[in-house]
Amino acid sequence: MSYPIEVALRYLGSKKRAFISVGTTFAILGVALGVAALATVMSVTGGFQAEFRDKVLGVNAHVLVIKYSTDFREYRSVMDQVAKVPGVVGVAPFSINPMMLTHGDATATGVLVKGVDPARSLGVGSGNTFTPVLDLPRHILPGGDLAGLRRPGAKPAERAEPPALPPVPQLEQDAGARGALEPERDEEGRNLDLLRAYEARIQDDERAAAAKGAEAAAGVEAAEGDGSAADVAPEEAAVAEGAPQGSIEPQGGYGSVLPDDDVLPADVDPDPCADKEKIAKMPGIVIGATLAKNLGLDIGQCVTVTSPTIGFSFSNGAIKPPVAKRFRVIAIFEAGFEQYDTKLAYADLYETQAFYDHGDTVTGVEMKVDDIDNASDIARDISKLLSNGLYYTMDWEELNHGLFTALRIQQIGMSLVLMLIIVVAAFTVIATLIMVVLDKKKEIAVLKAMGATDFAILRIFLYQGGIIGVAGTTLGLLLGVAVCKGLLVYGFPLDPKVYFISRLPVQVRPHEFVLTGVIAIVICLLATIVPSLYAAWLRPADGFRSQ
Repeated sequence: MSYPIEVALRYLGSKKRAFISVGTTFAILGVALGVAALATVMSVTGGFQAEFRDKVLGVNAHVLVIKYSTDFREYRSVMDQVAKVPGVVGVAPFSINPMMLTHGDATATGVLVKGVDPARSLGVGSGNTFTPVLDLPRHILPGGDLAGLRRPGAKPAERAEPPALPPVPQLEQDAGARGALEPERDEEGRNLDLLRAYEARIQDDERAAAAKGAEAAAGVEAAEGDGSAADVAPEEAAVAEGAPQGSIEPQGGYGSVLPDDDVLPADVDPDPCADKEKIAKMPGIVIGATLAKNLGLDIGQCVTVTSPTIGFSFSNGAIKPPVAKRFRVIAIFEAGFEQYDTKLAYADLYETQAFYDHGDTVTGVEMKVDDIDNASDIARDISKLLSNGLYYTMDWEELNHGLFTALRIQQIGMSLVLMLIIVVAAFTVIATLIMVVLDKKKEIAVLKAMGATDFAILRIFLYQGGIIGVAGTTLGLLLGVAVCKGLLVYGFPLDPKVYFISRLPVQVRPHEFVLTGVIAIVICLLATIVPSLYAAWLRPADGFRSQ
């Protein structure tokens, strides 16, 4: 061991001046607290990112291909093309539309009903033929079964044909050579038929005005001939025969009770949701846990799904009322993300196509990749493959760009703010070393008089600052690990309506702890430069002059 390290260790543990060791202790504690706070915050913010990513990918795919038009009928050929892209392990079609769900007197609006292929999207009944695109099965609560999502013999919806136009009326032709649609013209080319029509219209208006004026004159003459009726005030006029007379208050007063509502018997207005046999034949639907709680639904019960159109709509040349279908709840999922558990439901793709008259068309095609970190690169490859201007490709992070951008900004901002704690601790290191240098001026002068170089004196205090930084960083990292483990064991409850999750997420990543430690040590070493240079440039005469 070289003598600069021995001197640095002796200065740290010096007993001659108590404030030196106490100052060193506070410097180490300051660095430790700053490192622990920074490591804990980075673990919590990283946990938020990982938690939201798991929630998003639990009910969504990694890459989406959406057509700019609503008529996406060639989705099967698109699926065959994107399935050959390296990195894509699963492909499935989907449709998604806002619907209204009703059960009893409870109604939920704005619910996104996503139509999926049970085999390709969820792996239901596919064995090892398809790789499931969605991770929804692992979020299903006990008692749910996805096997009944598609009814036996279900087929894609057929496109409704527009109604035939009415036949064109046959126009009669006169005996002459011109047709009925050809107007009669004079020698100057004027349309005689149009002129006759105008003339007839003017004559009709004049006759109507003359008749109206004659009626008004007759009424005035009748009023002047019978002056007695005009002199009688309206309130003195006799009540017309048969007019109602007396009080207008209803019998029994205004506090009377209205009759009960008429209840139609079951044979007149049967309720399919009350018949278990009919419920068993209904198509299946999977809804979120919070949505099921709000509607009072449980597995095996009936729910009505209605298209959110107000009144009648015009589609394919026909006027249609809102479409309503009844589904049987076969499973309830809990993604842990309040937005999904409240506003999302899954049904068979063929059943959701029936809500509109577009036939066998979908909203888009979704894919699962082998590495989600490469999803953006795979999305660019797919976009180049389908570069015809009809399709738009996006990855999971772009789909939730606002959420993950906010989380990333939050992590960077909080890390920079908490890094100031380490900077404050570095000033404590500077103050401690300056006090050591001022206290050890005589020893420094002796060392220089004995032949110690300026670089050797510089190394003494660099080592001292480095030891403070390493000790404080090590203690801070251990404290940060302990705090993170405590948060994982005991859990910190959160309001899911505000944070979308129920517990504070923590993810301890080794590379973040290593990065935090390196930053803390570098800051401490930079803090030792000023006092170390001051000690190195100290002349022996200056050290002995004060004695």
